[in-house]
Order: sequence, then C-alpha cells, then structure tokens
Amino acid sequence: MIPDSTLSIHEISAFVDAGIPPDTPPGEHLDPLTVEFIEYALRSSVTTLDTQDAEQHAQRALSLGATTAQLHEILLLVSALGVHSLMAGSTKLARLGSPAGKPMTLAPLTNEQQALHQKYVGESSYWRRFEEAIPGFLDSLLRFSPEGFEAFFNFCALPWHKATVPALTKELISIAVDATPSHRFLPGVRIHVGNALTLGCGRTALREVLAIAARAPVHSGVR
Repeated sequence: MIPDSTLSIHEISAFVDAGIPPDTPPGEHLDPLTVEFIEYALRSSVTTLDTQDAEQHAQRALSLGATTAQLHEILLLVSALGVHSLMAGSTKLARLGSPAGKPMTLAPLTNEQQALHQKYVGESSYWRRFEEAIPGFLDSLLRFSPEGFEAFFNFCALPWHKATVPALTKELISIAVDATPSHRFLPGVRIHVGNALTLGCGRTALREVLAIAARAPVHSGVR
C-alpha cells in the first residue's frame, strides 16, 4: 500500500532497491543521449512542464544525434501520464458506487466487456503483472467505460508503434517521470522498474535515473 503522507526521494529509492533482485549486476552508466532524453521528458511532463528547459534539452539531444521523431515519441510517452488519474480514481469510485455488500467487480461482464477484455488483456503475462501492481484498475475501467478501456490501450500503445526510441530508454523515462517530486506515483515506478530489469537494466542506471528525477524542476507555468 502507498502511504498517504508525502514520499521522500529516499523512500522511493529504498522502494526501488527492495524490488531489485540481489543478483542484479551493476550494469552500465547512462549514456549522454539517454540522459538528455530523460531530462527532456521530465521537462515535458505535465507535472513539471518547463517548455524553455525542454527546448534546451531537445537541442542537446539533437546535437548528440537524436531526431525530432524520437523527441516526439517521448512526448507521446509522457503525455500518457494523465492515465494515472484513471488508475488512482477508478477503483475508488467502483467501491463508492457499489451497493452495500455487492462489490461492482462481482457483477458479470456484459458480452461487449468480455470481448474487449479478451482483445486487449487476454492471457498476457504483461497485463497480469500490471494488474498485480494496480489491482482492480482494468476491471473497474472496463465496467465504468468500455470506450475508455479501449482508448486507454490504444493511446498507451502509440509510443511503441514506431519504436524510434529504445524500449529500455522509454522504461527509464517512465521511471523518472513517475518518481519526480511533484508526482511520485509508485505503482508506475513498480511497473517500469520491473520492465527495465526484464530488458537488462542494471542497478547503476536505475539509481542514476532516480537521481535525475529528484532534481526535476517544479512546474513554473506556461505563458
């Protein structure tokens, strides 16, 4: 469970360390381009939006060989941050809106809902792990809004269609965005750390990502 009190970066670091298998090797340091991708993503995220700094990091990334297509793929990735509102709120609404003693999740799915669940979730091991990290979210979203359920899967898949940015880099970006001082969404951190480890990430890169996230600026406003 996530405590209601404010989470410090030290608590987040301890949370991440606890989820890393003991035999995980240190691995490589982050390369300069990956660092710029992460810095650009942080300043493009809705929770820390700083368009001036984002442009500076974009220019640095371009000077290191990045393309504008890669930077736009990162924008698509971080723009999905808004789904955390669905994740944090849907399961709570499912409990609040259920008649006493009749949890919403116990009602049978309609034929439409069953078809959507099979199409997008099915027997996928990825979505089983996702459900373990954010229990009840997919089911409650499906029951409240089949349209929203389908849109969630389609929109979140957009940054992965062309894959101009390496998968591991996108997972590291997601960890950083979720761990920023103005967000700190531990269910997301848990999911993306697990994905990064599966892709071969070492302890060194994970700790460097958290250090970058801890330095993220506060939202300065957009003029």
